[in-house]
Amino acid sequence: MPELQSLRREHAPALLAFERENRAYFAASIPDRGDDYFTHFDARHSEILAEQAAGLHRFHVLVGMGGEVLGRVNLIDVADGSADLGYRIAEKAARRGLATSAVRQVITLAATAYGLTALRAATTVDNAGSRAVLARTGFLPAGETVLGGRPGLRFTRALRAPAADAGPAARAASPSLDATP
Repeated sequence: MPELQSLRREHAPALLAFERENRAYFAASIPDRGDDYFTHFDARHSEILAEQAAGLHRFHVLVGMGGEVLGRVNLIDVADGSADLGYRIAEKAARRGLATSAVRQVITLAATAYGLTALRAATTVDNAGSRAVLARTGFLPAGETVLGGRPGLRFTRALRAPAADAGPAARAASPSLDATP
């Protein structure tokens, strides 16, 4: 089973390969990153690691048995107890429940390790897979938006940390997440 890991410097080669291999696949349902992303990948990778160290963002990669990156799940603009959730799964790993599983893991981290109380997400209207992942993980519709010039939908997810009186095993097993906006 793939492992969710916090993004580190050594993930750079596998992450770049993941983004290159899946660029056309991703662009079919989400706005493309653009050529500049790939041209300046190393500098951007260093920048996002610095931003993560400063607590501005929380980046995660889903790493397969061979060390390949199969997906990423990120919390962007962490501030005031909330963040924006973004995720993408490699075409070869799609439709296996990996996005749902990884998003659930990041929701748990957001509520427990990162102390967040709410998450926001958005997807293009035509991205049924992403909308399904958000629904399965407790996100509720919150209106319309535009993503890269395409019609989109916004979603929210309230979080609640595990009860203080619950034992460590109960806290680890149940993230005590609340789907009310």
